[in-house]
Amino acid sequence: MGMVLKARNDIHLARRIWHFVGVLVIFFLYWVFTPRQAIIAAAAMSFVLISFDISRLYVPFFNRLFTWMFKPVLRDCEREKLSGLSALMAGVTIVVSFFPKPVGLLALLFLAVADPLASYFGIRFGKDKLIGNKSVQGTFAAFVACFFIALGYFLYMDLMRERLFIVCLLAGLTGAFSELVPIFKLDDNFVFPVVSSALLLGLFYVFGGL
Repeated sequence: MGMVLKARNDIHLARRIWHFVGVLVIFFLYWVFTPRQAIIAAAAMSFVLISFDISRLYVPFFNRLFTWMFKPVLRDCEREKLSGLSALMAGVTIVVSFFPKPVGLLALLFLAVADPLASYFGIRFGKDKLIGNKSVQGTFAAFVACFFIALGYFLYMDLMRERLFIVCLLAGLTGAFSELVPIFKLDDNFVFPVVSSALLLGLFYVFGGL
């Protein structure tokens, strides 16, 4: 039992690190690309990855190759259904295609940092459940992470400094809500960036960030 628990914890840790590094790479690419370049790159990457992800469900060889390549970060349930990577790339493509770049960049930072932190604190300390398997502790971790990410981001970008505290507070709540809210049975990797971008867009407009 102890070995099984240790293996599960290792998978969770590897998956969180993979998520953090992968989304951070996307963030830096989006930072240096023009909006048009970002849309083309995200759409192309999504097409390739999602097409392969779908095809592997019907071609056993592709599935074996995929599970071998991503074994350290793949959940058992993802062996026979679309992986979280497809959901993430679909979400990222929507973010870079339909939202202003300052909003999309902040949403990607939220996704890179707050999502895995919420998962860690939820698994490690999440005794008080809110919705489904989401806990007070994990949601609070997402709020704190998003608050400080927004603080650093707004200071660096010189945005909305006149109302910095309230804007960061609302940004933190935005990240926590986006991490918490379930939308049908959609993957969090899709829901989080899209919902947080939509809410941040309203925040930017209200407080003059655009």
